[in-house]
Amino acid sequence: MKIRHGCVVLMHYTLTNDAGEVIDTSVGYEPLEYVHGNGDIIPGLEAFLEGEDVGFTGKVAIAPEDAYGEYNHGLLLLAQRENFPEDMELEIGMQVQTELPDGVALFRVTEMNDNGIKLDANHPLAGQTLHFDVEVLDVQDSALMGESGS
Repeated sequence: MKIRHGCVVLMHYTLTNDAGEVIDTSVGYEPLEYVHGNGDIIPGLEAFLEGEDVGFTGKVAIAPEDAYGEYNHGLLLLAQRENFPEDMELEIGMQVQTELPDGVALFRVTEMNDNGIKLDANHPLAGQTLHFDVEVLDVQDSALMGESGS
C-alpha cells in the first residue's frame, strides 16, 4: 500500500542538522507511528513520503519553511525575575509558559543576567535545515487499524 492521506505509517528515522549531528532518532527504539495527512509530522517530511511504500528508504534535506519555520526575532522576550514565582528555579533551556490573550504560550529560557531573563518562543529547530534518513516499515489503511484494535 502506498503512503497517502489517512494511512497509518510506521517508520524509523534519524534527524541530523547541517553539521551532521544527530538531533533525534527512533533507531534502536520504537518506530514512529503517525497518520499521514493529519499534520502529525512536519510538512516537508510528509511530502517526501507521499506515494512511497513499505521498504522505502531515503534521505531528504528539509528547508525551514517546510519544517518549523524561519527563526523569528519577534518571538524573543526579555522578562524580569519578579515576573516569575519566587520559588521557581530558572535554568537555561527550561520551558516556561504564560497565559496570553490568545491562549497559552511556551517559551524557552535562553539567557539570564542582571538585565533580566531572555525568553524565546521559537521552536528549538526554527531556522534550521533538517536532514532526515528514513525507512518505512509499514503502511496500513487507518480504517483497518481501527478494526484490528491496534
